Amino acid sequence: MKRGFYTIMSAQFFSSLADQALFVAAVELLRTAGAPEWQRAALVPIFAIFYVALAPLVGAFADALPKGKVMFISNAIKVVGCLMMLFGSHPLAAYAVVGLGAAAYSPAKYGILTELLPASQLVKANGWIEGLTIASIILGIVLGGLLVGEPVSSRLLALDVPLIDTGINTPPEAAISVLIAVYALAAWFNTRIPHTGVAMRPLRADPHRSFVGNLVALLPDFWQCNARLWRDKLGQISLATTTLFWGAGGNLKYIVLAWASLALGYSTPQASALTGVVAIGTAVGAVVASVRMRLDMATQVIPLGIGMGLLVIAMNFISNVWVAVPFLILLGGLGGFLVVPMNALLQHRGHNLMGAGRSIAVQNFNEQACILLLGAFYSACTGLGLSAFGAITAFGIVVAGFMELIRRWHQRNLKVHGEEVQRLLEIARSDKHH
Repeated sequence: MKRGFYTIMSAQFFSSLADQALFVAAVELLRTAGAPEWQRAALVPIFAIFYVALAPLVGAFADALPKGKVMFISNAIKVVGCLMMLFGSHPLAAYAVVGLGAAAYSPAKYGILTELLPASQLVKANGWIEGLTIASIILGIVLGGLLVGEPVSSRLLALDVPLIDTGINTPPEAAISVLIAVYALAAWFNTRIPHTGVAMRPLRADPHRSFVGNLVALLPDFWQCNARLWRDKLGQISLATTTLFWGAGGNLKYIVLAWASLALGYSTPQASALTGVVAIGTAVGAVVASVRMRLDMATQVIPLGIGMGLLVIAMNFISNVWVAVPFLILLGGLGGFLVVPMNALLQHRGHNLMGAGRSIAVQNFNEQACILLLGAFYSACTGLGLSAFGAITAFGIVVAGFMELIRRWHQRNLKVHGEEVQRLLEIARSDKHH
């Protein structure tokens, strides 16, 4: 790999580490404030709002500037969201601002891979990025649990700045203050990312239009890119699969917290460790996929998504932590093995069809819309009085059912467009160019 790839990995690691730890801190902040269960469950979909609302803008924004600069600006926005949490804003509103930074960050993070590396290295690069991201999720969740736990938080709260009242008085607030420094470290790595030499694609700005008018003008281009990817025979299958995977996986981190609290009687710091166990399995699955899979084999992993949905339902029958740990590793492993080749295939098709930043923005729009919808579905289930067990069952049925529909859709495509699909897969396998 080129040296710049390792700088990208470092920046991604620390930004993702802080994202995951902040989620645990935000859950604890709401819990200690006496917020209802549905508000804690709403943290996941609220994070996705700007991914969906600003998808037409962030992809074009990522292609208009050097992607290292885009990633730096995004981390700065995340810091603003953290400061809002510390100084009195509602945690859901502040967490939405952090989601704004993440929405701007993602097209640059993935788009730069297709600029820096040839197509033949994309599966390997995605394996490393996803594996490192999962490692940061594991450590971030553990870090968040440690920071809000009594031993560490009591020491943080004992620190004093002479003559200054920081207003940091609770364990979650102390944790958030530490995470601001982690975001700052990620931003420093962003400044070290090299320029790839790929020509920028300036935002289409008309001086005769207002700022809002220029934003509205981006909508037709975005929807054309979205339609182009959904019409592509490989794009539609890979996009549908990754969309549902991230919709399920994005909400699973809270579902595991809720399940561990009810089934095992765990506190937030203890339950966060089990969320990390799922991430360990995902990391293993991602690394194995990066070694064993090729782009032309990507569509063979679709049935694993059905298994994920069924395993989510099976969680309800586990009440022993020694059974739960290997079970959650298996659940995560299926997901990691599923997402790496499908994500690489989607990036390859998107880069060829419309450019890296725009294709990732389309991907994010669909995936985060799924997180938003599935998160709203789960929050509604709890808000209407279903227990965590009932809501988890409904969630698993929906995931498994839609994955089965995607599998049948792919089989139909092979019957109708088999030669075209196989030709595109062979091109993806043999393509050595950007």
